[in-house]
Parts: sequence; C-alpha cells; structure tokens
Amino acid sequence: MTYPTDRKYTKEHEWITADGTIGITHYAQESLGDIVFVDMPKVGTEITAGKTFGTVESVKAVSDLYAPASGTVTEVNGALATAPEQVNKDAHGSWMVKIKLKDPNELNPLLSASDYEKFAGEEAGH
Repeated sequence: MTYPTDRKYTKEHEWITADGTIGITHYAQESLGDIVFVDMPKVGTEITAGKTFGTVESVKAVSDLYAPASGTVTEVNGALATAPEQVNKDAHGSWMVKIKLKDPNELNPLLSASDYEKFAGEEAGH
C-alpha cells in the first residue's frame, strides 16, 4: 500500500491534509475490519491535538479517533452516518471531519507518507 503524499500521518493511524481534512488510514481500516459505525463531533466542536474526537466501530472493536491537530470542526462527512463502510472501500478518500486549524505548524512533526508506510509496515510485522 502506498500512502498519498498530500497529507501527514499520525502513529494513531489518522491522516490530515494542509487544509484540515481528517480521516483514518488504509492500515487502520484494514486492521479494524468491517466498519459499522462512525461517531464524529458536531460542527463547531473544538478538538485538541492528541486527544480523542470520535470513535470508529467495527465488527471487531471500537477504536478512538485521535486529532492530528487542534482546531474547530467546520464540516462533518454526513455520508458516513448512513454508509460507514465507505471507509473500508476508500479510507484515503473517505474523510471524517474538516477543521479550521488553530496552528498549521502542528502538522510539521507528523509523519510523511513514506515514514508512515515504514511505521505501518513495522507495526504489521513486515
């Protein structure tokens, strides 16, 4: 799996673009299995880097979503409320929330696509 280079990644398996769009990685959705529910914050909610902002429920487990950066939620992907399986079909195209970044510099220490690919490979035991 190659990861899009237009975003940054966390070791908790979320991705974020420079405009504040957030989702989970292909590795995360593959590890979770069939996703059956996504719980996301409401528009206007303040989220903090490193803190949980929602959950993803699969047939295997419920996993927290960790904010890659701090900001205010400006948009929620409502399509995932009725079709959460879209994350399994296209994790990198199925964003969850968009935020107005509080400080774009918070993205600097996050992983690049190649660094994340290496990290995910190590975590998977490859």
